Amino acid sequence: MSAVFFPRMRSLFSIALVLLVVLITVEASMKKKEKGKEPKADAECSEWQYGKCVPNSGDCGAGIREATCNEQTKKTKCKVPCNWKKDFGADCKYKFGRWAECDTTTGTRSRSGTLKKALFNAECQSTIKVSKPCTPKTPKLKGGEKKGKGKEN
Repeated sequence: MSAVFFPRMRSLFSIALVLLVVLITVEASMKKKEKGKEPKADAECSEWQYGKCVPNSGDCGAGIREATCNEQTKKTKCKVPCNWKKDFGADCKYKFGRWAECDTTTGTRSRSGTLKKALFNAECQSTIKVSKPCTPKTPKLKGGEKKGKGKEN
């Protein structure tokens, strides 16, 4: 009887071990899937109000944007481009016209833009005017040198 009993125990033990490994693997994959999903409460809220992207350090780079809806609050990752230091912010996208001629009294040139898109429900002005310092005229080259790579006669 013992010759039949031990092989049967080994096979039951092996089956139990395989089932245990499968159960642990399934449970781990379920936790991974749940981790990536947003809570069900987020789906119920349709009017999220987003704040500005606040950089983690300095005035540009990776940061956090806070959003609220009813009593719920969530934080999402965002990025403020480092070349975007405009008063109207990176969430307001404008279509700009050409730069105006230099105003010699102020030393600046300006152009206006109309709102093209407001990201994250940002409050944006419908039209804006931006200005920058006038650039000095390109300096003349010394001794009649020509710019470029042409053959000389």
